[in-house]
Amino acid sequence: MKILIVDDEVIIRTGLAKVIKWKELGLELLKPAASAEEALQRLPEERPHILMTDIRMKKMNGLQLAEKAKEMLPELETVILSGYDDFAYMRQAIRQDVSDYLLKTSGPEEIIKTVLQVKQRIEDKWKSRNEDDYKNREIRGRLFEQWIMEGETAAADPRLLPYYLPHLFGAGEAAEGGMQVFVLTAEGWGASPSASSLLLFAVHNMLNELLQGETLIFKQRIILALRRDRRDPSPMDSLLPVVQKIERLLKCSVCVAAGRSGRRPEDLHASYLTAQYAMGYKTLLDQPLIDYAQISGRRGGRTVCTLEEEKELSAILLEEDSVGLNGWVQRYLQPELEDPQATVESIEALIRSAALSAHRWLERVLAATGQNGTAADQVQPLVLPAGHGLKDALFQHLLSVMELYHHHLAGGRAAHTRRAMAYIREHLGGDVSLQQVARHVHLHPSHLSEVFKKEAGMTFGDYVTRQKIERAKELLTVSPAKVAEVAGAVGFEDIKYFSQVFKKFTGRTPSEFREDAAARHAAPSSPIDSHIS
Repeated sequence: MKILIVDDEVIIRTGLAKVIKWKELGLELLKPAASAEEALQRLPEERPHILMTDIRMKKMNGLQLAEKAKEMLPELETVILSGYDDFAYMRQAIRQDVSDYLLKTSGPEEIIKTVLQVKQRIEDKWKSRNEDDYKNREIRGRLFEQWIMEGETAAADPRLLPYYLPHLFGAGEAAEGGMQVFVLTAEGWGASPSASSLLLFAVHNMLNELLQGETLIFKQRIILALRRDRRDPSPMDSLLPVVQKIERLLKCSVCVAAGRSGRRPEDLHASYLTAQYAMGYKTLLDQPLIDYAQISGRRGGRTVCTLEEEKELSAILLEEDSVGLNGWVQRYLQPELEDPQATVESIEALIRSAALSAHRWLERVLAATGQNGTAADQVQPLVLPAGHGLKDALFQHLLSVMELYHHHLAGGRAAHTRRAMAYIREHLGGDVSLQQVARHVHLHPSHLSEVFKKEAGMTFGDYVTRQKIERAKELLTVSPAKVAEVAGAVGFEDIKYFSQVFKKFTGRTPSEFREDAAARHAAPSSPIDSHIS
């Protein structure tokens, strides 16, 4: 809080400046002024809160100064100093709303007491104003949320709407199609939460200065509601030049999502919901304006990772090939991101399908190495970003699955055996010879054979055969493929030999096994099962 002393007598003004320790009173003493004219010249720039002035000065007196100063600074508090106990002066001072009237003969204690009383009045005004402002902001924010964001129009007091949301409910008739909600985000001042919040606050302030609209900051977004009359351009046409000006002045980038335009105030909630939905396309579209009208007709793209893509992904994960993994993600997602029919939902479903494929791969390789159930709690959940970076989010998730297996679950003394088992499980229809698998795990074939038997409790060949038969059982149960096709899918070229081996392990021929599986599947459910279903 600042105080300015005005007196044409140098002894008085320097005495007041030096005798009283203004800083200890919580006041900043400005350089004393030697005349009313000097004080008036300095007021606009220095803007003191308290003016202490002599009443009798050359040319303009203290009461005249107080009157002109009050016109310039309406909140200014004035203390008059006089060498005379003059009732006429006191009466005039009271009429001019002067805060206090002191005699120059008053001691320092009296002057301090008076100034502190004035200071307290100012602080009380500030506190009251802050409380009123806070209360008004609370009421306004709640009305904004009720009407626009929650759609609870019946819960909002209609008497309060024109006062707290005047740009939407004030005097004047809204033109048809003239009410619309926009959602804005801003970037460019740094990635920290504090920098993001500061930028959003700056954009919010400029929007309020440059537009006749209602705004609210909500969860790192600005919600803006605009309305026009028949003489103005559409809300969107009014907004875009303002956004460009804000970007230029604040050196930032602003993304605007436009909701569906409405005709009545009751349409604002639907406009808000569609604007929020449109902002979700910021992850897909590299453009500053996203209009709901342009994306509402999208039908959606593909949502499932194909079998061929899953096989390719499994091979990359098993090879621990991070470069190949990044290339796979690019090939997998880029065409869909460029698809004009893709929606946020279809892209997210496609990403989650790829993540699920990686999880299935992890379960398979762990099952093949006897580690069932060890991964479920260790795989980090897939988190999709609110902004750009969908490809990176998928890559990082797949990379974490790959590293979880290779750096943690596949380690230890049995690492070579586990890697060999995983490779066999993923390549049963291809070359799973001892020589090929040994090359994969970087061991000599004879050494791998010895280590494998010691760690797995069976020979390499027996393990390969068992895995082929287990895969054949799965295919015979769920696939309509012919027995010959199943045999080829698990690496048997001779169907007769396949049938012999299959019967040796299961006690039934492939055809008999399929018939038994179909019979079990077609059996009627028990009463308990029916009740549960």
